[in-house]
Amino acid sequence: MLTVHHLNNSRSQRVLWLLEELGLEYQLETYQRDPVTNLAPPELEQVHPLGKSPVLTDDDATIIESGAIIDYILRHYGAGRLQPETGSHSHEQYMQWLHYAEGSAMLPLMLKMYTARLGDAGAPLQPRIADELQRHLGYLENALEGVDWLVDNCFSGADIQLSFVVEIAPLLYSLETLPNIAAYRQRLHQRPAYSAALERGGFYAYGSS
Repeated sequence: MLTVHHLNNSRSQRVLWLLEELGLEYQLETYQRDPVTNLAPPELEQVHPLGKSPVLTDDDATIIESGAIIDYILRHYGAGRLQPETGSHSHEQYMQWLHYAEGSAMLPLMLKMYTARLGDAGAPLQPRIADELQRHLGYLENALEGVDWLVDNCFSGADIQLSFVVEIAPLLYSLETLPNIAAYRQRLHQRPAYSAALERGGFYAYGSS
């Protein structure tokens, strides 16, 4: 049985969403952030030494990292859904987007959030961070020109993986100059499985209102 170790207000919401899109049965183990530090509770370290979420367990298999979890679920349980055919050019594009979300796009967003807490001490880093943030959001904005979804204009696991990027982005950068991203974010939130995942996972600060 698939079990999602789910932390509130975290990337693990994407895993619940994927499972709802596929209509799969799964168990949910829920953890709450510390109200003072906002860190994950130590109980997660009993699941995996890093103590991070998401973690997916499937019998004796334990998988971490959102992209790896999405890939695992689709390979083992997707029955060809939500990803292009393996070996195709479209699948290569899909894999790039799947890993781009955390490998590149999230870095300037995280740096922006962390350095904002440093006040004047973080000021020297802000121009470089702003440049990288604009570069990556601009790249995504251009990729969404004239399409609804990133790969072959078909909704896929890559869109689920990118969702956290476009949900965090408005906290740090105005989407007024990024209409494609703003519309993409709205399309993601309008999917019925997205709403079902919110109901299953509980309050999610970055979800649709």
